Amino acid sequence: MKVYNLETEQYFDHSIEKVFEFFSQPENLSVITPEKMNFNIITPLPLHMGKGKIIDYTIKVFGFPVRWRSIISSYNAPNEFTDEQLLGPYAFWHHKHHFKKHNEGTLMFDTVTYVMPYGWLGRLIHGVSVKNQLQHIFDFRAKKLEEIFAESTKDGVKK
Repeated sequence: MKVYNLETEQYFDHSIEKVFEFFSQPENLSVITPEKMNFNIITPLPLHMGKGKIIDYTIKVFGFPVRWRSIISSYNAPNEFTDEQLLGPYAFWHHKHHFKKHNEGTLMFDTVTYVMPYGWLGRLIHGVSVKNQLQHIFDFRAKKLEEIFAESTKDGVKK
């Protein structure tokens, strides 16, 4: 079993409370996910995040709709939370979101640890497609977050 890691870091010129609030609203995932993935939360809204919260949604993987169920396995506002896949396309998925005050803003760290299903075939698919696809998703997300948080500081006023 091959374990993969994806780590990202992004700075926001906003308070840790404001940044954490955005990420603690699962509805915002559809805003920061590429449209072609057709992200759709099927758990009734609104959702209130906290440890033990289960969230069901669908995404498109290689053009096919896939159901994904996550549990919030840890929740420590406004510093971090972790979501883990209970059902979905990976054999294992653990995504830790960590927020840290930095200068007058916030540094956000994402650490994703995951395992592909299907043994050697999964490893091959990872090398050919999944690795780049995940990087694209997180690059898209970073750009979208930049736009969202820049919009909230238009005219030099943080909203």
